[in-house]
Amino acid sequence: MNNFKEILPVKLRKNPFQIIGKDWMLVTAGNKNGVNTMTASWGGLGVMYGKNVAYVVIRPQRYTKEFIDREETFSLSFLDKQYRKILNYLGTVSGRNENKIEKSGLTVAFSDETPYFGEADYVMICKKLFAQPMSGDSLIDEKLDSTWYSNKDYHVLYIAEITRILQATR
Repeated sequence: MNNFKEILPVKLRKNPFQIIGKDWMLVTAGNKNGVNTMTASWGGLGVMYGKNVAYVVIRPQRYTKEFIDREETFSLSFLDKQYRKILNYLGTVSGRNENKIEKSGLTVAFSDETPYFGEADYVMICKKLFAQPMSGDSLIDEKLDSTWYSNKDYHVLYIAEITRILQATR
C-alpha cells in the first residue's frame, strides 16, 4: 500500500483524457460496512459552481450506483499500468455476485469515511453536488442513442466537488 500526500488540484499534472479515457479509473463508494467499485473510462474534470469538480456517469444497473446514491462521497482512484488486468476484472464482474475487491487483491483504505485504493498513484475524494438521469431525448446527435444506448439504459450524470487529491509518495 502506498503512502500519500495531499496536493492542491492546480498541482495535478496529469492529462485527464489519458488517465480517464485511456488508463481508466476506479469509482468507489461505501463505508466501513461495505464498499463497491467499478472501472470507468468516461468522465471528466473541470470547474462548476465555482468548485473544482469531477463528473462521472454510471448506468442504472451497476451495483456501484447503489453505493454512490447512498453515500455523500465517493473516490476516483488512478492506478499504474501494472494493474490493467485488475481494472478490467473490476469493470466486468459485479460485486453483487462475488467479493470482487477481495479477489482483486487491492487494499481498501479510507480518507475520513470515503473508501479508495491504497495501490493508487492518485486519488480524488469527491463530494456529490448534482445527479441527473440522462435520456435519449437529450441527445442531440441521434447516432449516440443507437451506438451507446441500444438497451435504453441511460447513465446518471454525477458532478462532485473534488475535496482532496492524494498523490502516492513512493
